[in-house]
Amino acid sequence: MQISSVNDVKIYNLSYGKSLPEWLTDRKKRQLQKNDVDVQRRIELIQDFEMPTVSTSIKVSRDGQYVLAAGTYKPRIRCYDTYHLSLKFERCLDSEIVAFDVLSDDYSKMVMLHLDRYVEFHSQHGHYYKTRIPKFGRDFSYHYPSCDLFFVGASSEIFRLNLEQGRFLNSLQTNAGKVECWDPRVRHRAGLLDCALSSVATGTDVQGLPAVSALKFNGSLMMAVGTSTGQVLLYDLRSSRPLLVKDHYYNLPIKSLNFHDALDLGKMFSSIEPPTNINDVCLYPQSGMLFTANEDPKMNTFYIPALGPAPRWCSFLDNLTEELEESPESTVYDDYKFVTQKDLENLGLAHLVGSSLLKAYMHGYFMDMRLYHKVKTMANPFAYDEYRKDKIRQKIEESRAQRVQIRKLPKVNKELALKLMEEGDDQAELAARKKKGKGVPSILGDDRFKVMFENPDYQVDEQSEDYRLLNPIVSKVEQKRKKKLRQLAQQAADNDDGEEEEPEGRGSSDEDESSDDDKSWVEEVREQRRLLYFEERERRLQERKQGDRSTTLVGSRGGGGTSDRGARPAREGQPRFFQIRAGEEFRSFGDVAHTQKLKKASLEERLKMEEHSGTSNMEDSAVGSKQLTFTLKKSEQHWKQRQAEREHHQERKQLRRPASHLSSARGRARGWGRGGRGGGGRGGGGGRGGGRGRGRF
Repeated sequence: MQISSVNDVKIYNLSYGKSLPEWLTDRKKRQLQKNDVDVQRRIELIQDFEMPTVSTSIKVSRDGQYVLAAGTYKPRIRCYDTYHLSLKFERCLDSEIVAFDVLSDDYSKMVMLHLDRYVEFHSQHGHYYKTRIPKFGRDFSYHYPSCDLFFVGASSEIFRLNLEQGRFLNSLQTNAGKVECWDPRVRHRAGLLDCALSSVATGTDVQGLPAVSALKFNGSLMMAVGTSTGQVLLYDLRSSRPLLVKDHYYNLPIKSLNFHDALDLGKMFSSIEPPTNINDVCLYPQSGMLFTANEDPKMNTFYIPALGPAPRWCSFLDNLTEELEESPESTVYDDYKFVTQKDLENLGLAHLVGSSLLKAYMHGYFMDMRLYHKVKTMANPFAYDEYRKDKIRQKIEESRAQRVQIRKLPKVNKELALKLMEEGDDQAELAARKKKGKGVPSILGDDRFKVMFENPDYQVDEQSEDYRLLNPIVSKVEQKRKKKLRQLAQQAADNDDGEEEEPEGRGSSDEDESSDDDKSWVEEVREQRRLLYFEERERRLQERKQGDRSTTLVGSRGGGGTSDRGARPAREGQPRFFQIRAGEEFRSFGDVAHTQKLKKASLEERLKMEEHSGTSNMEDSAVGSKQLTFTLKKSEQHWKQRQAEREHHQERKQLRRPASHLSSARGRARGWGRGGRGGGGRGGGGGRGGGRGRGRF
């Protein structure tokens, strides 16, 4: 089966492929089907659907069950039963058939016009009657209401044969080159159409005098006329002017016309170009299938799903075409080579344009593959030597790739590149053991990450705090990954050796190992945090000492030691005096410069100063975030209040007296009593134990 697409319409050639000779034995045919791919892909829709030499005409019975075809040589007519998909009968004749028609719904009544002027009638059993017409005939038509056969031929007369009376009637006299309309009920002409003049219209290319070559009616009023110069005229019998003039630009005669309900009149739908000339075309009614009679032994069968569904007797074609559309394959022309105009000029074949050796297609031509190879060899005789040198060069390059290669590390991130190379080797080894096709691509070979190994700005700082906090986690993940790769490699080796896998109920220590690994990297992170804390503490101490060494005392007379306006520079080696206002407290000489510096500094510098002095503390977490801790400065009033509270508590503590000397021996034996004022109690009344009352000590 061959698939072609013209104007986005899929056309399936069901007769494409090699045909097997009749004289082959069944054993030889089965052997060919096993060995030959073309024979295997062949679809034989109807068995022996062919003629010995040429098929001239083909028709389908009105009930759709039988397909009848006429051909030569020897002259014969064949009938195929579509319900059985095989040949029903074959009848040989005395002369070639010019045209034939089926008068009944099936094959039981047929009329055939022979080349030697004979008209032959066949019934269901075979030959029935034979008569002769005065002139050589070209075509005929049957009029059902009057049972008349109209024969046209090599004269201007139309011969009438009435099958009901069994005799010839008076002939009709016509004029050549025009279409005449006759009413069988009267003896005069009803109308005249000048098709030769109407075919010459705007957009048509008429070469020569047009002659009528085909006629077809669609209903009682619509008629199509085909000319010998390739034009089709569509008429409404109520008007003498054509509704449509279609030029095919082939300058070839129109041999057959058919109407299809699924097509729009006048619009190009698709085209079929078989390898041989077409003699006749027949549409299967109410379907998308058509048959062609060709100048070839094989009669073609085409199926176009866009025109309609497949017939009932071959409904499997719909499923077949749907499967082919779901898995489309590109059309490959194995026997032809596509060449452009430039290729033809390089090969020296530009003079073949327009000949039968080149078939125009799109922006180039198709030429036979054998002719192309022959011309290619003559045009470039050293092509084989160049091909051989290329093959040798490829073999040498493949052998060089198997040698030991020296790896070149990049200038930036050498440690990372070496680590990625080792990972790639491990993955390649694992893929080789598993016998798989391709491994995971490496970052080193990806152009998106090329800048990371070329630009120094992407250099990984291993001494940074973030790297030191994240490195334990990354290293543990890397160790787990390498361990898993080793386990997978071991499993692949065990599977190759045919060893059994671990039983399902057997325990595993992976969970315990993973928990131990989690604890270990947590401890490493804590250790790194501790080291970072001591390093930061040592750095701050060194900065503080350096700041104390570089501190200079600057004083002033006004502003309570907080401004240096009006201060005179003192001589070197002599003491300088400072004045403090009443109510202010002297703290240090560096406080004056520090206060002045804080006033002029930005927020960032002030935060850094407070961090150095211990007022604020900034810490980094493991995920790169910042944590700030501020210690607020106490005001003077707050310190005075705290000192007053401390003195008050001290005074109360000194005034506190013990109450042990107030209790008597009797009261001490009976316990504490309440009453009276004895022992510091409150309340009235007497009693044992020094009275009743509550004491407060």
